[in-house]
Amino acid sequence: MRFKIAIAATIIQSFLLLVHLFLFGTWVALHGAPRQPWLNVMKITFVLLSVSFVAATLVAHRYFNGPVRVFYRLASIWLGFVNFAVPAACLAWIAVAATIVFNLPFGQTRIGEFFLGLALLATVYGLANAARLRIKRVSVKLPGLPESWRGRVAALVTDTHLGHIKGRRFLSRIVTALRQLRADVVFISGDLFDGTQVDAHGLVAPWKHLSPKFGSYFVSGNHDEFADHGRYLEAIRSSGIRVLHNETVDLDGLQVVGVPYHDTANPERFHSALSNAELDPKRASVLLSHVPHRLPIPEKHGISLQLSGHTHGGQIFPFTWFTSRIFGAYTYGLSRFGDLLVYTSSGAGTWGPPLRVCTAPEIVLIHFE
Repeated sequence: MRFKIAIAATIIQSFLLLVHLFLFGTWVALHGAPRQPWLNVMKITFVLLSVSFVAATLVAHRYFNGPVRVFYRLASIWLGFVNFAVPAACLAWIAVAATIVFNLPFGQTRIGEFFLGLALLATVYGLANAARLRIKRVSVKLPGLPESWRGRVAALVTDTHLGHIKGRRFLSRIVTALRQLRADVVFISGDLFDGTQVDAHGLVAPWKHLSPKFGSYFVSGNHDEFADHGRYLEAIRSSGIRVLHNETVDLDGLQVVGVPYHDTANPERFHSALSNAELDPKRASVLLSHVPHRLPIPEKHGISLQLSGHTHGGQIFPFTWFTSRIFGAYTYGLSRFGDLLVYTSSGAGTWGPPLRVCTAPEIVLIHFE
């Protein structure tokens, strides 16, 4: 495992170094190189910035304190800016070429500053957009739904990614919103934690102040299954949330089954988990599954509604495009796969850069008709 992590970190770091070399080269070409010793200072700064996110991530998996949280947050914001700075630099080169070909009266320095400004603007917008939590309302009609559930409401919360950026204050905001919305049941379909070293009990403590009529139910996502998996689950249970690990609960006639990420990732284990769930095909059922994948399996087992997250809707452009290529219609929102309804939430939190562009953080209210 450590060898795989080392290989992944090396590949990511090499890519980030090349990206920063490109940005450095673009800046010098369009603005001119500063005099010594400022040129050396600039080179060192770009090298340090290129290693900042990987270094912050490695440190965040070992320590949880104020300085580490600040370091991780700043490195993550910088990574978000780089995401926009690279296409901005490419556009700047295209614009420079256009001024040469068509003899346009625009200087290279002004062109560089303009596109750099666009990258900064996108970063600031992404930070503000990610901080504003939305309430998304959807209505579903499930065959075999008990009469007692008609008109009731479930809240879906996914991908809070509690850790070095999203912390206890963020979860308190979510809990306050849920208390005001008064959902009958709360479903948490994974990645409650970011997977780093944290005070798990402290971060999830605000959930103790929430008591829906039919309780809160959680299924683990890929980030919850990182190094502190057992501690995460212990903290979740201590906060009053029931962890569903390949088990089914009956909520006043509504069947709710939870299958953790590592079992849904394996087709045989996924089949086995749903086979052992002993679901009544004549009654409506809800599956909590972190990733909207392997949909033929829950559809074959007669699941009525699957609630997922994981994708973040892509979170930041242009990753929104890549994510939609992977998950298709199930990247975000309510879709149908045969007789199976699937709702994929964009999630409440963020991973990596605490930005959202072309997506929005959400709590989902599901109205049963």
